[in-house]
Amino acid sequence: MSDLFGDDPPPPSPKPRQGGSAAAGESAPASRAVGRPEAARPLADRLRPQKLSEVVGQEHLTGEGGALTRMLANGSLGSLIFWGPPGTGKTTVARLLAGEVDYAFEQISAIFSGVADLKKVFESARLRRRNGRVTLLFVDEIHRFNRAQQDSFLPVMEDGTVVLVGATTENPSFELNAALLSRARVLTFQSLGPESLGRLLDRAEQDTDRALPLDAQARELLLQLADGDGRAVLTLAEEVWRAAGKNEVLDAETLLSVVQRRAPIYDKGQDGHYNLISALHKAVRGSDVDAALYWLCRMLDAGENPLYLGRRLVRMASEDVGLADPNALTVALAAKDAYDYLGSPEGELALAEATAYLAAAPKSNAVYVAYKAAMRAAKEHGSLLPPKHILNAPTKLMKEEGYGTGYLYDHDQPDGFSGQDYFPQEMGRQRFYQPTDRGREARIGEHLARLEALRRERGGS
Repeated sequence: MSDLFGDDPPPPSPKPRQGGSAAAGESAPASRAVGRPEAARPLADRLRPQKLSEVVGQEHLTGEGGALTRMLANGSLGSLIFWGPPGTGKTTVARLLAGEVDYAFEQISAIFSGVADLKKVFESARLRRRNGRVTLLFVDEIHRFNRAQQDSFLPVMEDGTVVLVGATTENPSFELNAALLSRARVLTFQSLGPESLGRLLDRAEQDTDRALPLDAQARELLLQLADGDGRAVLTLAEEVWRAAGKNEVLDAETLLSVVQRRAPIYDKGQDGHYNLISALHKAVRGSDVDAALYWLCRMLDAGENPLYLGRRLVRMASEDVGLADPNALTVALAAKDAYDYLGSPEGELALAEATAYLAAAPKSNAVYVAYKAAMRAAKEHGSLLPPKHILNAPTKLMKEEGYGTGYLYDHDQPDGFSGQDYFPQEMGRQRFYQPTDRGREARIGEHLARLEALRRERGGS
C-alpha cells in the first residue's frame, strides 16, 4: 500500500509488550474506520501502508538491505532526519518505525508549535521513560524551527528521553544546526518515479474495484502531473473518477481540463531554485542547447523572475564563453534588456535566444581562471607600487624621484608595442591568462604569443 503522506491517522497497533497497560499519557489506538465510512475516506488514507514492506518508492530505505531495514534488524533505532519532497512517505515511515520497535509515537509540526509545546512533549516523554517506554518524536517541517528551538532537542536526544525523527523538504546541511545533525542520521527520500506512481494507481483501482477512465496517453500524463508525489497521484485519480461521465474515457486534453495542473515543486529561495539554475548553467557550459532550453523553461514555468535568469545568462557569458566568443556577453546583455523592455510573455523569447546562443558558442573559462589568479596575487602581494617608469610625474619632485623616466609610448614604437614590463618590480612578470585554441580566443592566443616573442626580443620580460 502507498507510502502516504503527511496526514495524521492513528498509529498502527503496537506489538504486545510484557507487563500490562500503556504508560501514563498514552491512549489505546482507535480503529482506523471509527466514525468514518470506508467509502468516504480519501484514497491516500485508505491505502496507507500498515507495514514497511508495503511502502512504495523508497526501497533503498525499506527494502531488503535498506538502511531502515538494517537498523530494525540490529534492534536499535537512533535519531533520524528524513529529507525529501512532499508525498514520499516521511510521516508514514516514521509511524511504522514506532510500531516496529514498540515506541510511543508523538507528532508535532514546527509550523504550529513553539517552545511551550516542546516543553509539554518533552515532559510527557520523560514520564513515559520513567515507566519504561521510549518515545519516538516525529517533528514535521523541522527546518522551520529556529536555531534555539533546534538546540532544545539536544539534551533529550542525548539522555534518551526521545528518539527524534525530523522531516524536512529542505537541505538539512543549510537548514539544521550542525549540533543537531551530528546527533542524527540523514536519510534521503526520493520522488516517486512513474513505476512507483503506477503501482499506486493499480492499488487504487483494486481498492475501488474500478478502472481509471483514462486512455494510455492520459494515464501517462497523470503520472507526470503528480510530479513524484504519491499523495498527489491518488488525489488526481479521485478527481478523475468524480469528473468522468458514465462509460467516458478521458484523453490527455480532457484530463488537463479536468484536473488543471499542479504547480511544479519549486521554492525560489531554496533547493529547487539552486538545483535548477545549476542545471541550466551546466547545460550551457556543456554546450547542450536542448537541455539548456529545457531548464530555462522549467524555471520560467515555475515562476522564476525572468530578470534573474537574464542576470545569470550574463554571468555564464563571462565565465564560460569568455573571449572564445566576445559577442556572447553582448547577446546576453541584449536579452536581459529586451526582456526588461518587452516584459512577459514576449520577452522570454529573447532569454531563450541568448540561452541557445551561449550553449552553442565555443567555450573558454580562461578569463575566469585568469581573474581568480590575478585576484589571488593581488591579495598575496599587498600594496606594491607600480614601476616608476609608468607613473605620471605632474610635479618637479616626482620627476626628481624618477617617476615616468624611461617610459616608452607604445604607439611610437615598431608594431605599436614597446614590450615594457608593467608589473611591480618586486613581483616580477606573472602569467594569468592562458588562451584556449577555441573560437575567437585562438586568434587572441596567436596574437599574444607574437607579442610575447617581441617582448623577449626587446628585453621586456
